[in-house]
Amino acid sequence: MNATAATADMLGRRVLVTGGARGLGAAFATALVQAGARVVITDILDAAGRALAQQLGPMVHYLSMDMAKPEAVHQGVDQAAQWLGGLDGLVNNAAITNSGGKDMQDIAIDTWDQVMAVNVRGAMLMSKYVIPHMIAGGGGSIIHSASGFGVQGEATLTAYGASKAALIQLNRMIATQYGKQNVRSNCMVIGFVLTPLAVESTPDVVKDILLSHHLTPELGQPEDIANLVAFLASDESKFITGAAIPIDGGV
Repeated sequence: MNATAATADMLGRRVLVTGGARGLGAAFATALVQAGARVVITDILDAAGRALAQQLGPMVHYLSMDMAKPEAVHQGVDQAAQWLGGLDGLVNNAAITNSGGKDMQDIAIDTWDQVMAVNVRGAMLMSKYVIPHMIAGGGGSIIHSASGFGVQGEATLTAYGASKAALIQLNRMIATQYGKQNVRSNCMVIGFVLTPLAVESTPDVVKDILLSHHLTPELGQPEDIANLVAFLASDESKFITGAAIPIDGGV
C-alpha cells in the first residue's frame, strides 16, 4: 500500500472506522494512521481486527461491535470516544452484501431486513451517536461507503443496492442538518475494487470484462479509495459536504 503522508491537520485526529478489520476498511484505517490520525476499528471479525490494530501500532484500538444491535453501537461509540478523548471523524464502512443472489420475487424478507439493519440502520445509529461527540469537539467529518449499485440497476443485489441508495440520501440529510455546527457528511460511490476478496473470488475473464468498461487503464486498488477517505477526513476538504463522490474509474 502506498504511504499516505502525515499532514498537520490530521495529526491526532480521532476517527472511528466501522467494518475496519479487512478489505477496504483495513485500507481506510491504515491510510488514516499514516496521515497521523488515531483510530478505533470496529468489526465482528475479532481475530482480524485485533491483528490489524496490533500491526498498525499504539495509535489504533480494536472494538468488537455488531452494527445490527443499537445498544452495542451506542456503547461502542461512547467507548471509542473515551479511548480517543473525543471523535473528529467517522467512516461508515461496515456492510453486508448477503442478497442471496436473489431478484425481487425471490429475495427472503429476513435477508432484506438483515441487509437494511447493518447497511442503513447501522450507519444511521453510528451517525446518531457520533454526532454529539463531534459537536462537543467543534465539528467533524462523516464519510460513508456507498456503491455504484446504489445508483444503477443489477440483476441480483436487490437489498444491497437499495441499502446503498438509502445511504446516499442519509448522507445528504446529515449534511443538511448539521453543517452549521461544523459537521460535514460525504458519501463515496465506490466501484469495483481489487480487494483481497475480489482478487480471490473474481475470475480473470470477469476482471478483463470489467476493465473494458472502465475509462482508466487499471482497475481500482484499495489505496485509491483510502486516499479519498484521508482527504475527506482532513480540513483540506472543509468546503465539501453533502456530496456523493463517484470513485470508480469512470465505469
